[in-house]
Amino acid sequence: MSLQTVLLTAAFAIVVSAGAHAEDKGTAAVPKQELEAKIAYCKTCHGVSGQGFRGAFPMPRLAGQQPEYLENQLQAFIERRRTNPVMFNVAHVLSPSMVTALATHFKDLNPKPLGGAGAPKELVAAGKQIYEDGVPSAEVPPCATCHGPEAKGADAFPRLAGQLNDYVAKKLLNWSKERGQDPAKPDNSAIMQPIAHNLTEAQVKAVAAYLSYLE
Repeated sequence: MSLQTVLLTAAFAIVVSAGAHAEDKGTAAVPKQELEAKIAYCKTCHGVSGQGFRGAFPMPRLAGQQPEYLENQLQAFIERRRTNPVMFNVAHVLSPSMVTALATHFKDLNPKPLGGAGAPKELVAAGKQIYEDGVPSAEVPPCATCHGPEAKGADAFPRLAGQLNDYVAKKLLNWSKERGQDPAKPDNSAIMQPIAHNLTEAQVKAVAAYLSYLE
């Protein structure tokens, strides 16, 4: 069985599992004032309209992100399956209803991406090829298999289009140190672990550059 077949099977299992547990999420409405206050707090790091922030510590673009993915990752921070000291403190105080409300809010935003600024344009062509065709010699399937041909993601698989190139590169190069910290509770990070491991630093930077220019 090819790696791509294994990944697609695992991807389907994750989406089905996530859907099966959807009814367990909080459904109570969040007061408008509370939601607006939390959104204002998010702007501190993630920028106006969730477009991300480029700096010494790049903050990811949340605008246009798949709600299910955002909910899953916030839950991963709450359960400390994903490592980030700042987000540990931010996420653990969020109610299930607030998590859902925030994820829905950011999905509806779509400002112009900031990621293209500073990304080496000479790497874009190589990144596009990896995204569309994968790296067969390294058993890396096409990124488009899960993230879609336009990198907009779906369900539990995140939108990558417009994401900051330095953020994408940093996350991929440090994947096993930040994601999947509780093997007993795997999510789609389990699918990405071997892919991130098998990509060279140069390939990671190329893919990150390509994605940052997509809208």
